[in-house]
Amino acid sequence: MAEQKTRAQEIHDKVEELVAGGMSRPDAFAQLATEYKLKPNSVRGAYYAGRPGNQSGRPRRTRRRETTPEDAIADARQALESAIEAIDAEVAAAEVRAREAKAEHEAMAEASEGRKEEIRAKIAALA
Repeated sequence: MAEQKTRAQEIHDKVEELVAGGMSRPDAFAQLATEYKLKPNSVRGAYYAGRPGNQSGRPRRTRRRETTPEDAIADARQALESAIEAIDAEVAAAEVRAREAKAEHEAMAEASEGRKEEIRAKIAALA
């Protein structure tokens, strides 16, 4: 079953399609405002709210009138757990970059002798 999109996600996707087609973002907002019978600023707000990065999977922070010690501890624990997840993501990204750098090094080292020979041949042809 297809995932249900919010109106903001739908507007974001349509703006991106129009921009990819060569239209400026403000003009896309204006066109969609006419289609949806909204103000251009409302379309712009929906565009930014519908960005894929806004669906992080983490719950939004709730507003509290009063913070209890239990709430503060729970918030601190969540922040520390998020920090652990961020460190794991950084390590994984560094590992990917290291593999890519190693592959690039090996490819360059393998091709270097042939490239140097071509240059030496050109130097000899000039002499």
